[in-house]
Amino acid sequence: MKLYYMPGACSLASHIVLEWLGKPYETHKLSRDELKGPEFLKINPLGAVPALADGDWTLTQNVAILEYLAEQAPQSKLMGDGSARSRAEVRRWLGFINSDLHKTFSLVFAPMRFLSEEGAQKELAANASKLLSKLFAQLDAQLAGKSYLVGADPSVADAYLYVVLTWAHGKQVDLTGLDNLAAFFKRMQENGGVKAARKAEGLE
Repeated sequence: MKLYYMPGACSLASHIVLEWLGKPYETHKLSRDELKGPEFLKINPLGAVPALADGDWTLTQNVAILEYLAEQAPQSKLMGDGSARSRAEVRRWLGFINSDLHKTFSLVFAPMRFLSEEGAQKELAANASKLLSKLFAQLDAQLAGKSYLVGADPSVADAYLYVVLTWAHGKQVDLTGLDNLAAFFKRMQENGGVKAARKAEGLE
């Protein structure tokens, strides 16, 4: 398998999961300019990472890739403990992180895509940051009494949560009082697969 990624982007979640799987894989690093270049647009017409090539088949969309990787090793419990409810819980939090958190971050990272006036852009980004604090509070509540989102073992949702938390720190999103998230982030920072993926992407 080959992962197309940009350092620190949401593709880092898939990179972490590939490390957790412990199976051989390749990576292809892309710059922001290369994302929209003709070579990569043949792979993903949206010009976005991640993309995962497995033989002559290519898969895009982060959540789909994370689930596909998890299914390569059911014994790893990366989609929960194997029960239908556990899998549904992992998908619940994957969906929340992807559709609510990640989408809101787009308003912080690139408000100019939505508004042309600079003052309005700053207001939009500030309001989005406040919303992110509320969304992260829901994840903090979910982590109460747990090491990871769906129990004692990390799932693909935890890899994705870790990545958006790095964005929150980078953009100074207010996470005051969210002690469960802080403990989770520290736990993930110390994880061998996380360390390996970060090192490979030049983030250490």
